Amino acid sequence: MKRVLKIGLIALMTFGLFSCDFFDDDDGYSLGDFWVGFGILHLDEDDNSFTVEMDNGAKLIPVTYYPVCKLDDQDRVLINYTILGDKEITDDEEEYYVKVNSMSEILYKGILDITPAIEDSIGNDPIRVEDVWKTRNMLTFQLEFLGNMKTHYINLVKQPGELTGDDQPVELELRHNERDDDRIYRKTAFVTFDLSAIEIAGQDTVAYVVKGKKYNGDDFSYQGVYRY
Repeated sequence: MKRVLKIGLIALMTFGLFSCDFFDDDDGYSLGDFWVGFGILHLDEDDNSFTVEMDNGAKLIPVTYYPVCKLDDQDRVLINYTILGDKEITDDEEEYYVKVNSMSEILYKGILDITPAIEDSIGNDPIRVEDVWKTRNMLTFQLEFLGNMKTHYINLVKQPGELTGDDQPVELELRHNERDDDRIYRKTAFVTFDLSAIEIAGQDTVAYVVKGKKYNGDDFSYQGVYRY
């Protein structure tokens, strides 16, 4: 997994899972419908194909060409797609044949142990959390920040050392380094963190709390439970 990635700026769009109907088709899916959601890319290098495992568990199988030369296997993506038909719909599985309209890589990284050596590069600048949600081992943030021309960095950090049950809730910090950028424009980004680093041996759940700094000087806090 990439350890250091840049925040990608995403064009303003509604996230989650939704559809937009341009015309009615009572007999099946319409080519005028589209959905947008988050998922994990699975590349098959043998036949140059790919599928996307969505956060809701559905599997998307593209049947029209879409270039993925700039993406890697297991990348987290935000995908806009049109459903062309069902492959298999059961109580346990949802698989759809789709046309991919667009797909963007989402920042996806692990939790860092904060040490004196990386303290300065991690930064502690304010940031606004618009939304946060957990899917399996992934904790995703929708963020808003002020900037101009420079690339900003975002990390989720914890204190080093092996975790035990007595450490709960595990304390995490959302750190933002604006790199002395001018606070001129309002920008948005999505970032996902892999929670595997806070798994505790002998347990199947761990409580955690994420803290960070707002622009007004106050702290924000988000509590959750990771089941694995």
